[in-house]
Amino acid sequence: MNTALFNEAHLDEYIELIVRKGVNIQPGQQFVITSSVECALFAQKAMKVAFEAGASNVHIRWIDDICSRQKFLMANDSIFDVFPPWDKLMMDTLAAEGAAFMRVSSSDPEMYKGVDSGRLSRYDVASSAALKDYFEKIRTGGVRWCVASVPSEAWAKKVFPDAKTADEAISLLWKSIFDATRIGNGNALSLWDNHVETLKKRVKQLGDYQFKELHLTNSAGTDLRMQMPENHLWRGGGDTAKDGFYFLPNIPTEELYSAPKADGVNGTVVGTMPSVFHGNVIDDFSITFKDGKVVSYKAAVGEEYLKNMIYDVPGMDMLGEIALVEHNSPISNTGVLFYNTLYDENASCHLALGSAYPDSIVGGSAMSEEQRKACGLNVSDSHHDFMFGSADMSIVGITASGESVTVFKDGNFVI
Repeated sequence: MNTALFNEAHLDEYIELIVRKGVNIQPGQQFVITSSVECALFAQKAMKVAFEAGASNVHIRWIDDICSRQKFLMANDSIFDVFPPWDKLMMDTLAAEGAAFMRVSSSDPEMYKGVDSGRLSRYDVASSAALKDYFEKIRTGGVRWCVASVPSEAWAKKVFPDAKTADEAISLLWKSIFDATRIGNGNALSLWDNHVETLKKRVKQLGDYQFKELHLTNSAGTDLRMQMPENHLWRGGGDTAKDGFYFLPNIPTEELYSAPKADGVNGTVVGTMPSVFHGNVIDDFSITFKDGKVVSYKAAVGEEYLKNMIYDVPGMDMLGEIALVEHNSPISNTGVLFYNTLYDENASCHLALGSAYPDSIVGGSAMSEEQRKACGLNVSDSHHDFMFGSADMSIVGITASGESVTVFKDGNFVI
């Protein structure tokens, strides 16, 4: 990381936000950072802040996009059906010991372009199965975690292709990240406290309606009806983990999310932003559902990867999340297409194929998978978001009494 490309005081403020508000590291707690080698300075600074906050130990898991790509291109075909047992043991052990986890998202959106999609899919199936217990803790508040982003050269050049140099692209992406995360005036922690309170108030508003159904439409072609489970909950901002500490799993976050009734989704949704899956871009796509199941799909770009996303892991052919994000939001207002789900999903209403978050229903975090299924939630070992929001998005909620309530008009909340 070239410190000449960003304001280092802003970077320090950003890291303080992630460590102290995101994962909310506590004295005596272990901290696990998964980071690209390209983001070494960021990981080093985060380690220092974590120790200052009282962390007992900090473990860094280094990854490298170039090495990962080489492996998928050249390794023996048999390895893609196996997840390393020592990696599973490490993650399961640290999670059981109450560690907090941070992942730094900085990959090239097209890092696996040209790689055999079958290898990518098989390894996804193997890793999802091996890390099932770890991801269950992620989904149910068993550990505190946070995803944050740091520019890489390849990512920055994808987002700002007209920049004259790679350094200019990286500098522009840093500025966009700081703008989107309320960094720059030295008061980010208090700004985020206020932001979270605003999200909590809207969560209560939505929850009080207990909608039976939502009807989503826009001029892009989305016309989707989704039933909502009884006793469903809306969530937003952060959550309280099972250890009693509040954390923010995504920075930034603008969404309010819940889960549809898995078998109650009918109609078509049209993607309004590219979706990055397995290091490949899917764009200009639509998906049609009947009784909750995907019955057809198409994509002008990356249709093979859309098919993999839907069918390779059981349960990914049904929806597990509906998230509402105003078109008039800090990230959307940047006008930047990030090609990064963490940012793009917080600039647009989105859906997710795959597992529902258990906390989308009353008591869900304490339920078994079978109990969650019985309550209407989708269960899968995977979860992938895609964006469908627009400036003219309309969302109408239908109450138990049959009353129609306009939730979104022209892309923004009206309740």
